[in-house]
Amino acid sequence: MHKGLTAEAAEAAVRHARFGRLPERIRFEDMTEEVEAAPAEGVNASYDPAGSWKFYSCLALDLGL
Repeated sequence: MHKGLTAEAAEAAVRHARFGRLPERIRFEDMTEEVEAAPAEGVNASYDPAGSWKFYSCLALDLGL
């Protein structure tokens, strides 16, 4: 009268075949990459006082006070 696996046992076997094992660990050295950074403006970057107003932020000025 035994017809093999029951529906629950068959579903459990399918789950175990698909998810029965955790993936292999990834080493930290494989997750990181070292890249030499260059300055944002290049070698000739310098402070420009005439152009610095473009980046100045003041709430009172923004509200027109």
